[in-house]
Amino acid sequence: MTITSVQTVLPSRLAVNSSERREKSLRHRHTACQTFPSRVTKLHNSMALRKARPTPTAPSSLTMVSELQMHLGSNCILHTDSGHSRLPPRQSRLVLRQDSPLPPSPVMSRYRDRKLARQCQFVGYDAYLDATTRGQLKGAFDPGSSVVSNWDVMEGVLDYIFLKMGVDGSNGGVDRPILMTEPIANLAYPRRMMNEILFECYNAPSVTYGIDSLFAYRYNKGTDGLVVSSSHTSTHVIPVLNSKPLLNNCTRLNWGGLNNAEYLAKLLKLKYPTFPAKVSDHQMEDLVHKHCYVSEDFDRELGGYLDWTGLEARDHVIQYPFTEHIVVEKSEEELARIAERKKESGRRLQEQAAKMRLEKLVKKEQELEYWKSIQERLASETKKEIRRILESEDVKDEAQLERMVRELEKSIKRSRNRDLGIEEEEQQPEEMTFPLLDTPDEELDEAGLKEKRHQRLMKSNVDARARAKAEKEKEKARREEEERLDREKRENDFENWIDERRTNRQVINPSLSRTKKCPVTLFKHTFSNPLNQQIILQKIKDRDRMKADLGNRKSLASQQRMKTLANLASDGPKKRRRGNDEDDFGANDDDWGVYRTVAKDEQSDDEEEEDLGAVLNGLETELLTYDPEFTENHTLAAQTDWTKSLVHAFLRGPWPFDPESQREAHQMHLNVERIRVPEVVFKPSIAGVDQSGLVEIAADIVNQRFSGVQDQSRLLRDVFLTGGNTLFQGFDERLRNELRGVISLDAELKVRRAKDPVLDAWKGAAQWAGEAQADSNAGFAKSSVSRQEYLEKGSEYIKEHDLGNVTW
Repeated sequence: MTITSVQTVLPSRLAVNSSERREKSLRHRHTACQTFPSRVTKLHNSMALRKARPTPTAPSSLTMVSELQMHLGSNCILHTDSGHSRLPPRQSRLVLRQDSPLPPSPVMSRYRDRKLARQCQFVGYDAYLDATTRGQLKGAFDPGSSVVSNWDVMEGVLDYIFLKMGVDGSNGGVDRPILMTEPIANLAYPRRMMNEILFECYNAPSVTYGIDSLFAYRYNKGTDGLVVSSSHTSTHVIPVLNSKPLLNNCTRLNWGGLNNAEYLAKLLKLKYPTFPAKVSDHQMEDLVHKHCYVSEDFDRELGGYLDWTGLEARDHVIQYPFTEHIVVEKSEEELARIAERKKESGRRLQEQAAKMRLEKLVKKEQELEYWKSIQERLASETKKEIRRILESEDVKDEAQLERMVRELEKSIKRSRNRDLGIEEEEQQPEEMTFPLLDTPDEELDEAGLKEKRHQRLMKSNVDARARAKAEKEKEKARREEEERLDREKRENDFENWIDERRTNRQVINPSLSRTKKCPVTLFKHTFSNPLNQQIILQKIKDRDRMKADLGNRKSLASQQRMKTLANLASDGPKKRRRGNDEDDFGANDDDWGVYRTVAKDEQSDDEEEEDLGAVLNGLETELLTYDPEFTENHTLAAQTDWTKSLVHAFLRGPWPFDPESQREAHQMHLNVERIRVPEVVFKPSIAGVDQSGLVEIAADIVNQRFSGVQDQSRLLRDVFLTGGNTLFQGFDERLRNELRGVISLDAELKVRRAKDPVLDAWKGAAQWAGEAQADSNAGFAKSSVSRQEYLEKGSEYIKEHDLGNVTW
C-alpha cells in the first residue's frame, strides 16, 4: 500500500498560514518594488518588478506551467514552450549560472498597491504568493497549446528574465544574439510579434528560431532516426535522415503532459463527485508524475488490476488534509457519576412501577369485594330482582358474573405471587363442557336457546384448535422422521449426501416455492422435472434486478407495467348500463394474471422470497457444517458483500470504508487510473481523442511514407524519445514492443531515451549556439536574422536551417 499525503504535493510557499502569508506578501510588496531600468526600451515606460531574491523551492516532480531557459554568454538561448514535465527541484530555483537554465513560469499578475500608489508586477512563482495576485494571474500561452497569445504577459516575462540575469547592452538593449525555440509549424503571426518585441523593445542584434526536440536529438549525437517528442501540450513524431528533419512527414498528436493532468482530474471528479477537498492543477500533475506508469500489456493488466491478490500494492492512497471530529473522552470519575445517576433513575422507575402495581392491586381487590357482595345479594333475591340487578350492573347473566369473579381472583393471586417472587405452576386448562348441546330445543326457553347456540360455536372452536394441534403433532413427527432418515443417509452415504446438497443449492423447482411446505424440508424434494428447474442463485439475482428495474420508470419492465395499467383503464365502458350488472372477471384463469403483471414487485412475492431465502440458508448451513470444501467465502452473503465487490475495490481499494471517518472521506484511491492516464498516448480513443495512437503514427510514417527499405531501416535503428511526457516508467519498453509488431521480423529496432528528456533541448541549443564562437560560419551564425535584415525584409522573414521550421 502506498499512502501519499497531499501536503507533499504543495509547494512550501503555500504551506504557510494564510494570514502570515498575506502579511509577508504585503511587506515584501511594500519594500521590494522598483521601477524598471530606463536602459531597455519598452512599450510601457513604467513597470514595477520584484527585487532579486531566492525563489522558494518547488516540490519534486512538479509539472511547470511553462519554461523559459537562458544561457549566459555571448549568445542568449531562450527555450520557450507552454510547459515541460518533471522539472527537478534544483532547476526549479532561479540560479544564475552559466550551465543552468532559468525557468520561471510564464505567468504575470499586476497589483496596484494603495499605500505606495504604484502598480506592481509579479512574474513567475512570485505571482502565486498571495491570493490577490493569484486572482489577477494571466498566462502568456494560449490555453492547451504552445502558441503565445498574450504578448503583454510575454513582454513582462522577458523583462523579468533580463532584469534577473543582469543583461545590460551598450545600446540600452539586450546586445546579444538570441536563439529561441518555437513549436513545430508555428504560425506566422506569433513569430512576427516575437520578432517585433525582440528587435524593437530589446534591440536584439540577431534572432534565430529552432525546434526543441531537434536540439535535443542533436545534443544526443543523432543523425538518422525517428524523433518522438511528447511534451506539455502535444506529441510529435519527426523522421530525421542525414541530420535533416523531414517536417513534411511529421505527424502531431494532440496529447501531452497537460492533458494527462486534466484527464486524471476528470476521472477523479467522476469517481469521487462529493470529494470534500479542492484539488489544484499542480496536485493533479504531481499525482500523474509520481503514481502513473505505462503498462506493457494494457488490456491484460486492466482486466486483473482490481483483483484482490496484490491489490494492496497496486492501490495508491492519496490522503488530503482533514479535521477529525474530536470525541471528548470522559474521565473514570465522570463515568462513575453517570452510571450512578442511571442506577438512581432506574430505582425511581422501579419504585413508581411498584406503586402503580399496588394501586391496581388495591383497585382489583375492591372490585372483587364488590362483585362478591353482589353475588351474596343475588342469593336471596327473586329471578325478576336478579335480572334487574344484573341489568343495572351491565352484566349479562350470573355465569358472566361468576367468570368476572374468577378472573379477578386469578389476577390478584398472580400479582401477589409476582411481588413475592413465587413461580406459578402451569395449570392445565379446564376442560370445557357443553351440556346444553344434548338438550332438545323444546325443553329450553329463549335464554337457553341462545346459550345453546353460544355453546355450539364454542365447541366448534375447540374442535378446530384440537384438529390444528393434531396436525402440528403429525407434522412434527413427520419432520423428525425425515431428519432421522437424512441423518442416517449422511452417516452411511456421505459422498452422495454432499453431492445432493451441492446440487440442491444450485437447482430448485419453482413450483415448490408457492406450496405451504416447511422451508427447511423444501430442498429435500425430488427434482424430477428438469424443465421446471431453475438456478436458485440466478433466480435471486434476477429478482433483485427486476426490483431495481421497477424502481426506474424508464426501464423496460416499468414501461410494460404502465402500459398494462393504461390498457386496463381504457378497457370496458365508462358507465355501467342498467341491466348489465354481470361481471365475468375470473371466469378465465388468465384474468388473475393481471395482478402479477401490474404488481410493483412482480417476482418478489413475500412467500416466495421467504422460501428461497430459507432454502438457501438451510443448504449453506449444512454445507458449512459437513462439507470441508465449502467455506464462508462460498456463501451468497459473502459473494454479495459490498466490501468485496468490484466497485468497492475501485473506489476504496481492499480496505473497508467507514463513511463517518473524516480521514477516509478525504482519501483518493488511484488504481486503474495509474495505467489509464498514460495509455492515452497509445490509445487516444479512451479519452475521446479522434486520432491515431503513437504506434500507429510511427508505423504509418515508416511503412507508408518511406518506400525504401534502407530509409526504413535507418529510421528504426534510432527511435529517440524526448520530452517530459516520455519519462513514464515502461514508456520506451512499451513503444519497443508495439513497434516490433508492426514492422518486418528481420528489421533492426532500437529505442533510446535522451540523457535528460527535459533539459537536453536547452543544452542542445546552447551547444549549437556555442559553436558560433569558434566558427563564424557555423549554423547558428548563418541561420540568424540580423537587425538589418529585419528592417529590410520585414518581421515575417526567417532563415531555414536543419533544426528549425521551414517556410510553408
